[in-house]
Amino acid sequence: MPGIVLVGAQWGDEGKGKATDLLGDRVDYVVKFNGGNNAGHTVVIEGEKYALHLLPSGILSPNVVPVIGNGVVVDIGVLFEELEGLDKRGVDTSRLRISANAHVITSYHTTLDKVTERFLGKRRIGTTGRGIGPAYADKMNRVGIRVQDLYDESILRQKVEAALDVKNQMLLKIYNRRAIEVDEIVEELLSYAPRLRPMVADTSLELSQALDAGKNVLFEAGQATLLDVDHGTYPYVTSSNAVSAGACTGSGVPPTRVDRVIAILKAYATRVGEGPFPTELHDDKGEFLRKTGAEFGVTTGRPRRTGWLDTVVGRYATRVNGVTDFVLTKLDILTGLEKVPVCVAYDVDGVRHDEMPVNQTDFHHAKPIYEELPGWWEDISKCRSWDELPATCQAYVEFVEQQIGARISVIGVGPGRDEVIVRHDLLKD
Repeated sequence: MPGIVLVGAQWGDEGKGKATDLLGDRVDYVVKFNGGNNAGHTVVIEGEKYALHLLPSGILSPNVVPVIGNGVVVDIGVLFEELEGLDKRGVDTSRLRISANAHVITSYHTTLDKVTERFLGKRRIGTTGRGIGPAYADKMNRVGIRVQDLYDESILRQKVEAALDVKNQMLLKIYNRRAIEVDEIVEELLSYAPRLRPMVADTSLELSQALDAGKNVLFEAGQATLLDVDHGTYPYVTSSNAVSAGACTGSGVPPTRVDRVIAILKAYATRVGEGPFPTELHDDKGEFLRKTGAEFGVTTGRPRRTGWLDTVVGRYATRVNGVTDFVLTKLDILTGLEKVPVCVAYDVDGVRHDEMPVNQTDFHHAKPIYEELPGWWEDISKCRSWDELPATCQAYVEFVEQQIGARISVIGVGPGRDEVIVRHDLLKD
């Protein structure tokens, strides 16, 4: 049975939670393989809205085993808060599995994240201030704290001491902040250990055994393609690999076990934080998309920047992820527009680019080249089959499909789990 990777095709907030939930009853495991609580998925089930940040979306499906892979950085306090919130709403969270190799976000990571952003001023990245970047930096610098370290106090203390030796110098001498006590961090982390222990596992082994047994395993990316640290709009990116290849390094499952890559593409574009955004709108059309699409961050509440759909980005996502199927979300938000512009290429200093410019400077200066398609006025939120969509709406989908180079298998026409049109079965076709 297949290993399926689910990624965002733009700058995040495309609706990955909805897509995961759509598959939830048909998969056995849902694995979060990168990121931390710096992003969020919103899932609507029977009118109930669930905002998830650190937890995999599959935790809302009663027959799914949700897994936090080794590629995730875990703020354990936030994890417990999120679990408690779901428990109070009657969601069974007892199935959660967490990799012993996942790295832990500590309070000194969040402190450094916030003071560094303030220090950068106009050169800030636009992080969420949740310690994600500093935690990943410690991982790469080999001074990170892993979940398994909470069960050996001697190792934990040594690692915290090594990390704070440098960080306290930075806090004191550069940022004029107080030093952080080693005992304070060690005691906090040790206090989490008993409650966390039943969730900790060798998740790489468990997932391999599940695939061997014919189970369906869905690997769910946090953030999105253009926020990937290697393949995104660097330096305005996240600190992990959000493309499909990250599913393997972030879960301990080899690429030979991945059968399908599903990418989520919103029918327009949004971005949170700093960085280039060629189709960004600063007029009433941009405000229309923001208000109609409720484009405010699940995690931060920040208003999202909005713009028209960019198929140059879509083609890039197809290529770097090896996309087999797209899920096009929020198509209903475009209802009522007389014309719907779609970016098909860029103009960079008079030169047309049909693909993503190879260097950062050109992308910063890229101006969108649009093709305008006729809009539609009909309410499509009740449509459940392709034939029910207005002809101009079908033409929009087919045009986008042709531009991005992979089939659009599912179309979202509303926020609910049943408000979709399935053109191709994501697991079988």
